[in-house]
Amino acid sequence: MAKNSKGNGAGAGKGRDRGGFKSSRHGKASAAGPKAQQKLAAEEREKSGLQHTAHEASRFLKGQRIDPRRIDGKETVAELIEGTYLAYNAARLREACQLFTGKMLEPDVTVGLSITGALTPAGLGMSALIPLIEAGFVDWIISTGANLYHDTHFGLGLAMHRGNAQESDVVLREEGVVRIYDIFFDYDVLLSTDAFFRKIITGKEFQRPMSSAEFHNLCGKYVHEREKALAIGQKSLLSAAYTASVPIYTSSPGDSSIGMNIAALALDGNKLLLDPNRDVNETASIVLDAKRGGGKSGVMILGGGSPKNFMLQTEPQIQEVLGIDEKGHDYFLQITDARPDTGGLSGATPAEAVSWGKIDPDRLPDAVVCYLDSTVARHDARPLKRLFDRREAMMSRLREEYEKSSATPPSIDHTDSKLPQHR
Repeated sequence: MAKNSKGNGAGAGKGRDRGGFKSSRHGKASAAGPKAQQKLAAEEREKSGLQHTAHEASRFLKGQRIDPRRIDGKETVAELIEGTYLAYNAARLREACQLFTGKMLEPDVTVGLSITGALTPAGLGMSALIPLIEAGFVDWIISTGANLYHDTHFGLGLAMHRGNAQESDVVLREEGVVRIYDIFFDYDVLLSTDAFFRKIITGKEFQRPMSSAEFHNLCGKYVHEREKALAIGQKSLLSAAYTASVPIYTSSPGDSSIGMNIAALALDGNKLLLDPNRDVNETASIVLDAKRGGGKSGVMILGGGSPKNFMLQTEPQIQEVLGIDEKGHDYFLQITDARPDTGGLSGATPAEAVSWGKIDPDRLPDAVVCYLDSTVARHDARPLKRLFDRREAMMSRLREEYEKSSATPPSIDHTDSKLPQHR
């Protein structure tokens, strides 16, 4: 009886056959329908010479037909990307270029860039990032300290060289050569750059607490002067950001040779102190100002790591901590080689970021992740926003919104180590 009730009873014909699938909801034969009938229909079409008709009515078949042009060397970069990058991670790159140039570079979008990995030692600061800044494509930056330190080598006229990653590191050490994978440079490059930072940091204008953006702006001014003295043109990202008033923050000030030199001078009584509290609030004020000014916020993430989190945590700082109504960043573009399944932040997807309030859930279609090396698209230049010059005004707006939200933390009126537990 149990067997009949499942498949051989009176109602069996009303369901689907065992092992079968329901017919197409569009009333057409589909892969979920009777296989034998579909096979015979295809054979009949072939015998009669009828043209095969695909199921273009399906919403899953609305994408561009894969019929690329031949690559003959005459195509532009845009034609190559649009016409031949049709699937797999090449398609993600096409989508990223379309998102960046078609939406993120609209005049009302404030674009933040985060930088991890050894990008500047490879010359990407000069070849790609400085042009982005000068074109107005990047409005504020969060970088590892290491990228800014190695960027400074170029602004000081110091040399980096291509090398062979298979060379013996013991021999390189004996020869006084340092390597970043297949980038080689003289050990004195480090010493000379250290000496430059220690010299400028002892200046009077550095003798105070400041945000990392203020510090990098001052450093950029001196690197810019060195570039002019050497007549080498603009080689440094720090210098370009100073010229364009693009604020650069670092999420871990002590985690680089720049921070190490600051710490060393503190032992001699130097008063420079990089204040992470200012960094957290200033970056949040940039995002809030973009939204409250009637615009949008976009993030372009190269790699992942701490700068990615520092870039995205601006929204939780606004919503969760300060209690200000907000929804999340509008545009998300990441170029990374990190996997999401390890649980690390570097590989975390924009969909996962929605649960934290980092990304506006309504804007998930405007989020693209490319599992590739860092790449740049082309677009007409935008006017510079010069956000560094507007830091005080943006912080004022953040303070006003915070006061309106009535999110002032309650005062602590006890000293008992057994704090009230969340229930």
